[in-house]
Amino acid sequence: MTAQILDGAATARKIRDELKAEVAALGARGIKPGLGVVLVGDHAASAVYVRNKTRACEELGMFHETAQMPASSTTAEVAARVEDYNRRADIHGILVQLPLPPQVDAERILALVDPVKDVDGFHAVNVGLLVQKKPRFVACTPAGVMELLRRYDIPISGRRAVVLGRSDIVGKPMAMLLLHADATVTICHSRTADLPAVTREADILIAAIGRAGFVRALHVKPGAVVIDVGINRITDPAEARDLLDDGRLAEFNTKGHALVGDVHFPSVRERASQITPVPGGVGPLTIALLMKNTVKAAGLAPSRAV
Repeated sequence: MTAQILDGAATARKIRDELKAEVAALGARGIKPGLGVVLVGDHAASAVYVRNKTRACEELGMFHETAQMPASSTTAEVAARVEDYNRRADIHGILVQLPLPPQVDAERILALVDPVKDVDGFHAVNVGLLVQKKPRFVACTPAGVMELLRRYDIPISGRRAVVLGRSDIVGKPMAMLLLHADATVTICHSRTADLPAVTREADILIAAIGRAGFVRALHVKPGAVVIDVGINRITDPAEARDLLDDGRLAEFNTKGHALVGDVHFPSVRERASQITPVPGGVGPLTIALLMKNTVKAAGLAPSRAV
């Protein structure tokens, strides 16, 4: 079999189109959703991510502001910027772009974000609400995966789901969302004994381990749905020959680099029933769900209920 491609980019466009009506409805109430971004340092990938997010704001007619701070910024200086955004009525959602420089206490900074402006879903209050099945803001990447599964009518209830990766940003909230959708969920990681045997139990396999091409055909049950959350930049020609099909390899040879996921796409697509590509899979959904959370935050703003 050759897997059906789950088109995250097309799904993200549909979500953004739906959000335009919500933004217009808020505008009729005199509310323009606003996103405040804190970007510290000159991390190239972070700058690209922020640019993509602010472009999405512009497409939807939302307000956005980016606080570009030097790499030498202290925890106190970054905290002051977050607290300023907390106070401002025109900022409904706050995004602290990670990673932060090593001298900045990221845990403290994320804890300072007002929970009703925490559109990344990282604050302990929002994590707790998710655990209680009362979600307000859910981390954007796992929420985007759930949107993709729903819009492709992929059943979750009663199925075995395996999440490969245990991060606070993806793995743990992903597992909780699947559990709330009545899947039987296993979280595994690099220290899981006989990892391929565990991942082969999955009807739905979520790969979020952060290692290029790690998930191979031997990890996948025939007919499984495979969702690749990884985004890895490769520059080594030997690695490219292993991970890319002929079309993408030609592009790599021209550019000298390529983005790949945590799944070995050429082999796994011949074993899975459905699979997300990288790029064009989960990545665009992460941005779409950030926009959705920001619009939701704008709607909650008058109540300010924590």
